[in-house]
Amino acid sequence: MRVLVTGGAGFIGSHIVEQLVERGHEVRIADALHPRAHQRAPDYLPSEVDRRWGDLTDRAFTDEVVAGVDAVSHQAAMVGLGDDFRDVDAFVRDNDLGTAALLRSLHDARFAGRFVLASSMVVYGEGRYRCRTHGVVRPASRRPAAIAAGDYEHACPDCGASLEAVPVPESARLEPRSVYAATKVHQEHLVGAFGREHGLATTMLRYHNVYGSRMPRDTPYAGVASIFRSALERGHAPVVFEDGRQRRDFVHVGDVARANVLALEGSPFDGPLNIASGQPVTILDVARALCNADGRDLQPVVAGGSRAGDVRHVFAATDAARRSIGFVATVEPEEGIAAFAGAELREPVVAPT
Repeated sequence: MRVLVTGGAGFIGSHIVEQLVERGHEVRIADALHPRAHQRAPDYLPSEVDRRWGDLTDRAFTDEVVAGVDAVSHQAAMVGLGDDFRDVDAFVRDNDLGTAALLRSLHDARFAGRFVLASSMVVYGEGRYRCRTHGVVRPASRRPAAIAAGDYEHACPDCGASLEAVPVPESARLEPRSVYAATKVHQEHLVGAFGREHGLATTMLRYHNVYGSRMPRDTPYAGVASIFRSALERGHAPVVFEDGRQRRDFVHVGDVARANVLALEGSPFDGPLNIASGQPVTILDVARALCNADGRDLQPVVAGGSRAGDVRHVFAATDAARRSIGFVATVEPEEGIAAFAGAELREPVVAPT
């Protein structure tokens, strides 16, 4: 099978490329080598891969890279919270317009194969919460005054009681809380519309907190695990917002790549799937594990406060991925996060202008 992997030079994309090559597929990469993620073309890609460097919003380039492909793994995107809202046009251009341009070229090429989208758990906004009296409820947004006072947890909107965070299923309401999250929702909608109009199965893999080798260092566009690692490499203690007890699901990049291969090779599945370890941990526990594995006398600094777009708890229900594509994570978070303390990161990125 000839597979196009957009963003194939990047963190997750490059691991997908490796696994596809190992399984005997012919792989083509399309990557813009964005300066916020790359200083240069990487040297870790398999030699037999067809590499195409360019921007998906360039019609001629996108028409060229989709020609003759049997399947698409669409990983190309700007990620993270960025610096602030001034990044909005860059996120929308790269994520939404880039996806639209890719789908347009696939339409023109009469594409009839498998399409897998890299989506994200950020589409949910807050996770899922249950009140002992009122069952599953949707909490209101946290008040800035409460956060400033160190009150980070949600209360039941009906009775004011404390809420229990529970795994979020794919059927949960989408409520993006950041620009990046909004673009991921729109990507899902665009890809879903493409699939319906062309009679194709389109699989949206909602990654939870992915970590592993080749994450870019020293950038606000990286995940929190990389931000903590970057701080430790500079000899600084990781800074943890709120009280550190916010819960997430950290999933190893090797498992995420395998989920993509399963979605491309297995029986067609149409719709979203959570890709996660199924073992939530606190942000503070992740920072401590990295500090302990680093071996220096550093421990996390709990700073309080909160970043715009942050949510309290979000972790995944993973049954659907197991049933639909046979995905079960194999890397235990405790083991994988400790190993990540010594994993290779990509070189510092070029500062944005």
